[in-house]
Amino acid sequence: MPKSLLPWILVSQRLGIALLTLVIVSFAVFFATELLPGDVAEILLGQAATPEAVAGLRTAMGLDEPAMHRFVGWLVGLAGGDMGTSYVNKMAVSDLMGGRLVNSLRLAAVTTLVSVPIALALGIGAAMWKGSMFDRVVSVATISVISVPEFMVATLAVLIFAVWLGWLPALAYGANVDSWGAMLRAYAMPVITLSFVVSAQMIRMTRAAVIETINTPYVEMALLKGASRRRMVLGHALPNALGPIANAVALSLSYLVGGVIIVETIFNYPGVAKLMVDAVATRDLPLIQSCAMIFCVSYLSLITLADLIAILSNPRLRR
Repeated sequence: MPKSLLPWILVSQRLGIALLTLVIVSFAVFFATELLPGDVAEILLGQAATPEAVAGLRTAMGLDEPAMHRFVGWLVGLAGGDMGTSYVNKMAVSDLMGGRLVNSLRLAAVTTLVSVPIALALGIGAAMWKGSMFDRVVSVATISVISVPEFMVATLAVLIFAVWLGWLPALAYGANVDSWGAMLRAYAMPVITLSFVVSAQMIRMTRAAVIETINTPYVEMALLKGASRRRMVLGHALPNALGPIANAVALSLSYLVGGVIIVETIFNYPGVAKLMVDAVATRDLPLIQSCAMIFCVSYLSLITLADLIAILSNPRLRR
C-alpha cells in the first residue's frame, strides 16, 4: 500500500466510525425518549379525556405501532431531512427549530471567538513559562473554575453584573441587536458563563499538550543550539502540538453542548436547548428527539474534526 494513501485511509476510517456512532446514538436517543414517564396522548388531551379518545389519538399519531417500526421510519425521515411534526404545535419540527438553531449557533460562535484566543494564549504562555508565578496563577484559576458547575457560574454572573453592579440584563432574549452595544448587552451574560467553563478546560489541555511537545528530544536540541525559548515554543513545539491542541479545543468546545442547556434555561435565551427543555415538559417526542440529535451531531462533528486535524497535521503520516 502506498504510504501517501495512509492519511486518507485513516480519515475514511474516522468518518465511518463517526457515521456508525451517529446511528447508534440515534437508536439510544429514540428509545430513551420512549422511556419518558407519562402517555403523550393523555398529556395532550388532559385528565378529563376518555380511554376511547386516548386510544384514538394514539392510533392517529402512530403510537400504537411497534417501537422498532417507528424508529426505522423516524431514522429514514431524519436522513432525508424530515424531522417530523410536533405533537403540541402541529408544525414541522424543522420550522420550529429554524430560528432557535440560528440563535444557538450565534451564541456558540460568539463564545468560540471569545474563549479560544484567550485560552490558547494563556495555555501556551503557561507552558512557555512553566513553573513561574504566571503559570501558577493560571493553573489555580483554571482548577477553581473547573470545580464550579455551569449553573453556579451563571448564578454568580447574574448576582455580580445584573444585581449588584446593574451593568447587564439578567435575561438574554437575543432580540433587538441592531447595534454593537445592544449585541454586547444581549450576549454578555451567557457568553461570560460559557467562556469561563470552556476556557478553563482548554487552557489546561493546551498547556499539557505544549509541555509534552517541549520535552521531546528535537525541541531540546533546538534549545541547545541556541534558540530562544520563545522561538523554541512557537517555532518548533507549537507546530508539532497542533494535533493535541486541536483535540483540546474540540473537547473543550464540546462542553458547549451540555453547558448551553443550563445557560439558555437560566438566561431564558431562545435557543435549541431552551426549546428542548420546554419540549420535555410537554412530552413532545419528535421535538425532543430532533434537538437531542442536533446536540449529538454537533459533538460528533467537533470530535471527528479534531481527529482529522490530528491525522493530517502529523508529519510522519504526510510523508
